[in-house]
Amino acid sequence: MRLLVPVKRVVDYNVKVRVKADGTGVETVNVKMSMNPFDEIAVEEAVRLKEKGIATEIIAVSAGPAVAQEQIRTALAMGADRGILVEHDGMLEPLAVAKILKAIIAKEAPDLVILGKQAIDDDMNATGQMLAALMGWPQGTFASKVEAVDGSLNITREVDGGLQKLALKLPAIITTDLRLNEPRYASLPNIMKARKKPIETVKPADLGVDPAPRLTVLKVEEPPNRQAGKKVGSVQELVEKLRNEAKVI
Repeated sequence: MRLLVPVKRVVDYNVKVRVKADGTGVETVNVKMSMNPFDEIAVEEAVRLKEKGIATEIIAVSAGPAVAQEQIRTALAMGADRGILVEHDGMLEPLAVAKILKAIIAKEAPDLVILGKQAIDDDMNATGQMLAALMGWPQGTFASKVEAVDGSLNITREVDGGLQKLALKLPAIITTDLRLNEPRYASLPNIMKARKKPIETVKPADLGVDPAPRLTVLKVEEPPNRQAGKKVGSVQELVEKLRNEAKVI
């Protein structure tokens, strides 16, 4: 089984996001960037499948600027075998990324694509579903457990009502949830080995994909400051404040 694992370069989750002074977007200059945490979970799950002898090769792919090679190197240090960078400096919407991944799938012929359920920068939660639709493949989104059984996959999904279990025939798409696993830290020897692993660089045009965005960002601004909460001494006082101050009842 060959696995394809897309990884995205995002502002590190420990960094407080700041809006640019001109309101055109989020500040990324001199800001620590990392692999999207949900994609780290996807890489970890792919490596575990390989360690179990289920997978034979893991291909990490990223679409973005040239510096996104750093996130591919992180995936290689975690256990991926090789990387592909689709270099593009502009904005990439989920549909464009899904089309890029579809073209890479046509070239690499993986049996399974594992990716994070969403990216923490835009919270779109759309690329995996769009890719499954474009490919016509079965999908298991929000996966919290993955089991390989007789050439198929049993997926446990986290849904609003609890858990849902699916049996997927390969090839398939899986998007990972937080509780699927805990990603490993790359060891120093593996980080050194990752420097020698190959990364192929292509352009969207090489894949026959037009990445031009369909949406226009008019303005990005900070959310308004929330007012401090108030303590009340009784239910009657609470109702009074909700009626007369908040005016919600």
